[in-house]
Amino acid sequence: MADWLQRQWLTFTLWHLLLLPISWLFFIITACRRLLYKLGLLNSHRFSVPVIVVGNINVGGAGKTPVVIWLAEQLKQAGYKPGVISRGYGSNLVGIASVLPTSSPTEMGDEPVLIAMRTACPVFVGAQRVAVGLALLKAHPECNVLISDDGLQHYALQRDVELVVVDGVKGFGNGALLPAGPLRESVSRLNAVDVVISNGASSNLQGYATPVSVQMQLKAATFYNLTHRQSVAVPADFSGKSITAIAGIGNPDRFFNQLSAMGLNFKRKAYNDHYQYCAQDFDELKTDIVIMTEKDAVKCALFAQSNYWVLPVSAEIDAQLMTIILNKLDKLRS
Repeated sequence: MADWLQRQWLTFTLWHLLLLPISWLFFIITACRRLLYKLGLLNSHRFSVPVIVVGNINVGGAGKTPVVIWLAEQLKQAGYKPGVISRGYGSNLVGIASVLPTSSPTEMGDEPVLIAMRTACPVFVGAQRVAVGLALLKAHPECNVLISDDGLQHYALQRDVELVVVDGVKGFGNGALLPAGPLRESVSRLNAVDVVISNGASSNLQGYATPVSVQMQLKAATFYNLTHRQSVAVPADFSGKSITAIAGIGNPDRFFNQLSAMGLNFKRKAYNDHYQYCAQDFDELKTDIVIMTEKDAVKCALFAQSNYWVLPVSAEIDAQLMTIILNKLDKLRS
């Protein structure tokens, strides 16, 4: 269903036109809400440490999680001790919790578990990001910068740096707000952020007033086996074998296109974002090589078989981004 909606939001038809009045109402509500926070008429919280928000204005996957992982690693290299707060979408959590690399994705959410695995940073999840941030800093007073995974529209959380990730291929779809289009906020919102990160091509950003824009590419080269992580493979190792690629992420086509670019021929199975897999989903794939994303892998680890392979990706981002962030953090220190 989610994948179908994403395709519909790339076009503009009579049905979209009929939905425009609701989109206009949505725009008025979101704009007024942001203004009330800006004027101080709605309460917001400023933390004792800098807050960096990584978000987007689109519904659907733009590549925020790889950016969060990259940012945490870069901040650690620069001498900072980052902590990550997240909503934990797709989880059944009630309250606030600390996420470990061994935590259950069902309880904590797939993205927070993946972030904890990849960064070794403190990661806390919960519905109210302010409360989550306070809990993290109480448990980890050594943290001197917070990264908010998503939360661009969570204005109760005051922030010092805003990074917006945009799908460089799909751009902003048909340019309309929900429900006629994929936008949570108007494209004009980009005028107020610090940096726009274009995941892939940037042609769709042309014609929009944006601040600094940097390029990002998701790089991958080798696969690892989900039951024996030390066992790795390259695309040539799968030559002549029956392959099924699965993806329960916001933009499965990006993953499938990446596999195609690596020269693989495979069957595709796309699931909704944050889909909770079970062993029965793979009953018909016992003789296939099954390739999945890391986000899917954290949910399949408990029932993994030797034919499950994972393609990890890492973000490569223009060095200009870290220069901008460190300069901003240095100014906040002084």
